[in-house]
Amino acid sequence: MKRSMILTILLLLATACSGPTPVSAPTAQPYPPESARVLRVMTHDSFDISEEVLAAFETEHNVEVEILESGDAGVALNQAILSKDNPLADVFYGVDNTLLGRALEAGIFTPYRSPLLDEIPANLELDAQHRALPVDYGDVCLNYDKTWFADHDLTPPTRLEDLTRPEYRGLTVVENPATSSPGLAFLLATVGHFGEDGYLDYWRALRENDVLVVEGWEEAYWSQFTQGSGGEGDRPLVVSYASSPPAAVYFSDEPLDEAPTAAVVGDESCFRQIEFVGILIPPDNPRRDLAEAWVDFMLSTRFQEDIPLHMFMFPANENAALPEVFVQFAVIPEHPAQVDYTAIESHRQQWVEDWAEVMLR
Repeated sequence: MKRSMILTILLLLATACSGPTPVSAPTAQPYPPESARVLRVMTHDSFDISEEVLAAFETEHNVEVEILESGDAGVALNQAILSKDNPLADVFYGVDNTLLGRALEAGIFTPYRSPLLDEIPANLELDAQHRALPVDYGDVCLNYDKTWFADHDLTPPTRLEDLTRPEYRGLTVVENPATSSPGLAFLLATVGHFGEDGYLDYWRALRENDVLVVEGWEEAYWSQFTQGSGGEGDRPLVVSYASSPPAAVYFSDEPLDEAPTAAVVGDESCFRQIEFVGILIPPDNPRRDLAEAWVDFMLSTRFQEDIPLHMFMFPANENAALPEVFVQFAVIPEHPAQVDYTAIESHRQQWVEDWAEVMLR
């Protein structure tokens, strides 16, 4: 298996959206409104698109697209907020539902209802004012090593409660929600499933059952997880993504008939991260038509079908076809845990601090 390539893809996915991040100064300069044939798109560092897909948009609209990669999603959002009155870009892509409340409260986006929204499921569209439009989504789920469980004659878990049972003692590694995007998403899954009054009791039970907490996804997956570490790790359960199994197949050196890992997708066992695009410039900006065209483009099947094998997320447009490796090896949770984005913005810091009090002290 091409470990370096899988590591690059999944590590970028793990850092695309982050938890609390310090405010940093903008790293790019605003550009003048008369630059009508240049469109600047601000995004996180894991944004990826095929050259031919990008070129098709540029040719159709006679425009040069500048991609302004600005760190992880939290850092990029901070820059967009600090430069609100003189935007660094025309469009911002990559804020997810763990950060959406902060973005909307700051008022950085101007409304635009793309006609392509009619092809997006209503459950992905969180902002009724159409300031932030859904582009893609991905589920943070437990992943397990299929061979390890078969060799040990143990049934893999199917729900969060299973991890507290004696037979799963010492088998799970998770990421710290204060330092890891998937760690935060998994914490939110437990909040959504057990409620604010019950999630800490669940984490106490996990601690009693010898769960291992590490700082980030790279350490969890590549050092502690039995499948990711090539047998060097001793934890056959890891917090990762529903797209991790097809990624493992796609980047394998040898053709695989089945994925070596699988995701636990039982009811409310995963948390769905939804990524959005929004327009930063006002309606009277001369590039506004290009900004709206870019949003339409991101929601079109041409762009949407490019997402899975470049950013390993699922397309929001229900008419976009999935690549065969996703069709065969990816499972989309039918009932992920639900936590409203406004509640996340209001309580995220407290939830993380309370988790740390239980797990790290």
